[in-house]
Formats: sequence, C-alpha cells, structure tokens
Amino acid sequence: MKKSEKRKGKEKVAAHKRQYLWVGVAAVAAVVVICAILYIVLSNPVVVAVGDTVNVTYTGMFDNKTVFDTNANGTPLSFTVGAGQMISGFDTAVRGMKVNEEKIVTIPYDKAYGAYDPSLVELIPTSKFPANTTITPGEKFYFVSSVSGNEIPVVVVNTTSAGVFVDSNSPLAGQNLTFDIKIDSIQKASAGSAATGTS
Repeated sequence: MKKSEKRKGKEKVAAHKRQYLWVGVAAVAAVVVICAILYIVLSNPVVVAVGDTVNVTYTGMFDNKTVFDTNANGTPLSFTVGAGQMISGFDTAVRGMKVNEEKIVTIPYDKAYGAYDPSLVELIPTSKFPANTTITPGEKFYFVSSVSGNEIPVVVVNTTSAGVFVDSNSPLAGQNLTFDIKIDSIQKASAGSAATGTS
C-alpha cells in the first residue's frame, strides 16, 4: 500500500472520529437543553393570576365550623380572578395557587360580605306584597331595585299594621368566614391554555 493511500485512510478515520465527536457534542447539548426546559417547567408551575378563569371546589364555614355552603359533591365553581365576581377575600385567596392545591383560609367580614348595616332594614307597605299572601318572619322575598333593576333578596324581620320590616343584608354580613378551597383547573388569560388536574 502506498504512503498516500495510508495517509488518506488515516484522514478518513480522523474525519469519522471528528464527525462522531460532533454528533456526541450535539446529543449532549440537546439533552442539556431538554433538561433545562423540564427544570424550568417543573420549577415554575402554572399558578392562578389576575385574569385567569379558575374552577374551584370549596366548603364555606362559620367560625364555629358549621358549613353554610359547599360544592364538594357537585359542579366546580367557575369565575375569572380579579373580575369582581367573588367576595374580595376569596378572590385574593386563590391567587398564586396551583392545580390540585388545597388550602384553608379565614376571610374577615370586611373582605367577605361586609359589616351588618342596620339601615338596610326597611319598612315595606303591605300593599307591595302579593294580595292574600301570609307573611311570616324569616320568609324570603325578592324585590326589584328601582335603581339597578336587579332582584334583591330580602328576609322578613317582622310584620306590623304599618307594613312589613324586611332586611336586605346578606345572611353572611358581619361574619368571618372560613373556606376550604381546592383548585381544579386554571384557564390562563394570556395564552388561552388550560392547566387541569385529576384527583
């Protein structure tokens, strides 16, 4: 074999080695990039932020742990965070939570349904109620607001010859409330993608 042929053979082997080296370097680089992406995704999970739409399962309790409302065995509650659809304390509580995260939070009355307002107890003439209606304390009615046009729930406090005293305060007014909240899914506002969980 001629020296030139030996040289060419050695050059071919060297070229193949260089080629394999670059393939190996590229493979290692690809693995590093994939690992970095996975680290970023796993270390920065999707969390609830203003503008996101969330589905939550909750149980609401008074200070004495009596449950006043829950959807634990029903349909999750859906709302947009920061849109004023929920009491402010509940809206704030879900921010920063992740899918399947659960927490218990106590919301003071001023971040819930507000203080009890005695001025919301009003005397309504009996003529404003349907004729031949027996009105008893504790009974609930709905009146249409002359200002907003919305239906306002009221509870009968007392009946007198002058009319009916009704209370339009929320039954939860003046109460500190405790909620057990679990995030079922998050629909991100910006990307339009959803994060969901299974339990």
